[in-house]
Amino acid sequence: MIVAFLALLASPTVAVDTEAFDAFRQSFRAEALSEGIDAEVYDAEMATAEPLSIVLERDGNQPEFSRPIWDYLDSAVSDRRVADGRTAVSDARVTLEIIASEYGVDSQIIAAIWGLETNYGTILGTHDIVSALATLGFTGRRQSFGREQLIAALKILNASYADRSQLKGSWAGAMGQTQFIPTTYLAYAVDHNQDGKRDLWGDLEDVFASTANYLKKSGYQEGQPWGVEVTLPDDFDYALSDGRRQTVVEWIMAGVRGANVTLPDAVDLDAYAKLLVPAGARGPAFLTFKNYDTILAYNRSTAYALGVSLLSERIAGADQSLAQSWPRDDRPLSRDERKDLQRALADRGYTVGPIDGIIGAQTRKALRTWQASNGLPADGYASAFMLDRLANE
Repeated sequence: MIVAFLALLASPTVAVDTEAFDAFRQSFRAEALSEGIDAEVYDAEMATAEPLSIVLERDGNQPEFSRPIWDYLDSAVSDRRVADGRTAVSDARVTLEIIASEYGVDSQIIAAIWGLETNYGTILGTHDIVSALATLGFTGRRQSFGREQLIAALKILNASYADRSQLKGSWAGAMGQTQFIPTTYLAYAVDHNQDGKRDLWGDLEDVFASTANYLKKSGYQEGQPWGVEVTLPDDFDYALSDGRRQTVVEWIMAGVRGANVTLPDAVDLDAYAKLLVPAGARGPAFLTFKNYDTILAYNRSTAYALGVSLLSERIAGADQSLAQSWPRDDRPLSRDERKDLQRALADRGYTVGPIDGIIGAQTRKALRTWQASNGLPADGYASAFMLDRLANE
């Protein structure tokens, strides 16, 4: 972490063309006014918007390698984060319980999102949201996103839901204790204490209610599990893990068993579930239910959704670790390496689709077929180990 921080400090600052930014500020005015932003609000708020070089640096600095899911979870569900979460939940218990009861969303899930997004409200980000989004909208690879979110941020100010001094957050525009982007704020933020503000920065009633509102409208079902760790038979057909949804009974008939519990005792046998195998046959496997999907709606990252799910259990008091360990001796592939893997499969006559570094359904199917023909567990998991085996075949 310290090395990465020092490297960031040493990286060259991205120069910003201030004249071009001023031209963008003027040209964007008509679009903002057409979206209902008052001219006075636009002129006042955009006059103080500044291009932020750090936004361009972060937006253009995409890591070559994906972070292994176990590295992410080591931090997301660390003993320190769990302990801090239990303390934070205890301190805010009355407010959390009121919100959880009112919205029908389990309090530990709200708390886990709070913990992963801002470490329970302690790290909110300090960047001016209007300036950050104006910078994204002005130039770079996500101009459409930046402009859409900038309009939404101006609508927040236009409606006096929050004031400019409150609109602080991440370089990418996420804000508040559970990191809503402005369009999400407009759609789901709640003024729970009815003080005229939707205060996601300092008012825990609004923070928890807004987060619960988001989850509830995404389909969250109170009292239902997010998922359960399972074990798979040696001859399991991993093609079933490619998005198939079926009842727990059907998964049991396919040989799936609870890793730490007996499935008939732990979950509804008629409930529909999908199988998640995020690190292939050598890593843990999970049956996931509707509530896991609602966490994915909040953030489309498998690592994030699993982090929230596991952290919520630990905050609620569970101390049980995963039955199956992660394959820490392997690593995810860079995009160029993923292309290499696709080329190697294509050279052997398998249909992988475009050689684009995206491990989609066709590539996974091709990899499973190759794995099966070589006596390997046919999980379709693209890793450095698999690339090495292909290269040395």
